Amino acid sequence: MLFKIKALSLSLLTAFSIPAAFANNTHYFNRSASFLVCSQLDKNCHTDIETSAEILYADKSGKTLVYTDSPAKQIGFVDITNLHEPQGKKVVKINGEPTSVAIKDRFALVGVNTSKDYVNTSGELQIYHLDSFELVASLDLGGQPDSVAISPDGQFAAIAIENERDEDKNKGALPQMPAGYLMIVDTQSDNPKDWTLRKVALTGLSGISPEDPEPEYVSINENNVAAVTLQENNAIALIDLAKGEVLNHFSAGEVNLTQIDASEKKPLKIQLNDKLDKIPREPDGVVWLDTEHFATANEGDWKGGSRGFSIFNTQGKVIWDSGNALEHLAVKFGHYPEKRSENKGNEPENIAFGIFGDEKLLFINSERASLVFVYNVNDPTNPQFKQALPTGVAPEGAFVIPERNALVVAAEADSREDQIRSTISIYEYHNQAPNYPTLQSVEDSGLPIAWGALSGLAADKKEANILYSIEDSFYGHNRIFVIDVASKPAQIIHTISIKDTQGLLSKTFPEQKKLVNEDRSVNIDPEGIATDNDGNLWIASEGAGTVGDKKRPVSTHNFLLKLNKAGEILQVITLPETVNNMQVRFGFEGVAVENNKVYVAFQAPWGDEKHPRLGIYDLGKQDWEFVYYPLDPVESQAGGWVGVSDLSPQGNGIFWVLERDNRAGPDAAIKRIYEINLSEFKPNSVLTKKLVRDLMPDLAKANGLIPEKIEGLTTTQDGRVFIVNDNDGVDDNNGETQLIEIMKK
Repeated sequence: MLFKIKALSLSLLTAFSIPAAFANNTHYFNRSASFLVCSQLDKNCHTDIETSAEILYADKSGKTLVYTDSPAKQIGFVDITNLHEPQGKKVVKINGEPTSVAIKDRFALVGVNTSKDYVNTSGELQIYHLDSFELVASLDLGGQPDSVAISPDGQFAAIAIENERDEDKNKGALPQMPAGYLMIVDTQSDNPKDWTLRKVALTGLSGISPEDPEPEYVSINENNVAAVTLQENNAIALIDLAKGEVLNHFSAGEVNLTQIDASEKKPLKIQLNDKLDKIPREPDGVVWLDTEHFATANEGDWKGGSRGFSIFNTQGKVIWDSGNALEHLAVKFGHYPEKRSENKGNEPENIAFGIFGDEKLLFINSERASLVFVYNVNDPTNPQFKQALPTGVAPEGAFVIPERNALVVAAEADSREDQIRSTISIYEYHNQAPNYPTLQSVEDSGLPIAWGALSGLAADKKEANILYSIEDSFYGHNRIFVIDVASKPAQIIHTISIKDTQGLLSKTFPEQKKLVNEDRSVNIDPEGIATDNDGNLWIASEGAGTVGDKKRPVSTHNFLLKLNKAGEILQVITLPETVNNMQVRFGFEGVAVENNKVYVAFQAPWGDEKHPRLGIYDLGKQDWEFVYYPLDPVESQAGGWVGVSDLSPQGNGIFWVLERDNRAGPDAAIKRIYEINLSEFKPNSVLTKKLVRDLMPDLAKANGLIPEKIEGLTTTQDGRVFIVNDNDGVDDNNGETQLIEIMKK
């Protein structure tokens, strides 16, 4: 157990620094394009049909990709000659479910599951020509295939025949027959019809249930030795492909984790104060680093999942383990999936390796954090974290193309209803600074400050480089984030807890017991934040529910909070009862303070009104006036709605309004800033507005998908304009936060 303790402490030491002796500090990856898999069905992705890229592979030229699309039972071909403008070439329907793909010469080898059920398993290796797209041969595998790999010399293919377990049978417990095995394909012939098969039994090896090996993933080194993960058995086998013999097999071992979040107790809060003991690694993806070392992504599928990755030697010894490092990095970058805390955390799914210049780099796909963690492994006993790359939701397959300085990653999740589209992300390695993350947190007491779901943005009245943001109701114990934008990426340097120390919120809403916790922290829905000239902070909290809606009745009202610098509530301001009686669940969003008045934007119209309100509360008179803001009509091909997200004062009664639709990716159409003049207004009138900026080009520069919720807008004291999006707490969201300086006034 000594090596585990050493590995855990080492991971903490290395996760946040990159010593120059181990890493190239001038060359990094940046995303150059995102290919929409749905564009193979409709060029504008105007389709609700689920389609997904799961596993992908590039040909020798590095210019053609082939990916598996399990939901649509097809494989897709993509031309990446131009890494900035990938083009769909074709999709080919498959008789069965494609599970994996690899390429030898001009042939795509596709593992296809044709099983009727978990007991009557069957599958094929279907071989397609890359130029004609035609099926040229099909080999009976005798079972359900998972991973397919090609040896570096092209002499062999190896296929993990998993014959996966039924998770609903006996709670998924092993054993479940039939047993899986490794199928070797001798691919020396130029004609796939002449290829032959050899079966290697994997029963009786290391594992929890040796009679049911459950092979998952396979990788082949230059000596034609295959490393095969037996995931549910928490074991690994090494097979000599030329001889068809098992060379070694061993347990993947267990990990003791500390300073992680293993709770989803509501109200949600990321807290790195839990521990898990003796967690089986249960590796999924595996890749060779050289002929003596390989790395595993320890996803877990049954009883385990160690939330990290490990490096083994061929004797089965763990020479390095990431411990809690990936969990901490996900927290640092705002990508931690809090709703997966009781499961497998960030959930490392797959892993790839490539040599770029003088760097040996390992790429770990985190399925739930939607990140690729990049590590320098020039010294496999002491990996160094290099950078993190944003992906689509649920990255699965990764493939390196060193000769083109490229990495490609397939993200499989696809749900138009949830604003998620499956993508293939392309990254280029050049002499450049990384452009992601745009925001990260510093450490507090040795741990990264946890953050996410940013909703609202405000600038400090004195310090030009200080911004404030808030977390919305996805999390409880609500906090304000203090952001320093002097550096790139910007840094969350401090948090301020909102506290009802004087009991003002409790007294205002005595029936709402869940609003205030025992420690006087609050559980509200902060959507807007503002600063005033006295150094106070103002929060707009959105109400929940709609009057008269039986499915979503009103549970909380909208209100404003005035806070001091310590986050203590000094004042609670509510709406008039006549307005509350019209409440719709799209309530308070942006807030601003100017000339002893508080301005608050409603997201959408209430009741029978045609336009959303903008409320003006006079702090001296202590009364409300309202005007109406005219929204743009819906322009998205997918319909939806348009609403207000934030309000930013520009001085002399001029305000900028952040307006957006509720659509993302190819369906996004409206992300705009408009100007309104409130220096003089007639109560209950409809305002006029003029366009300041269309944000779609700004958002497109990240070369990802356009995010749905652009929620924050502010202008600093020196005239810099920033926007930020809400990543929904990484729930049905890829977790990407784009804090962007879009212009200077």
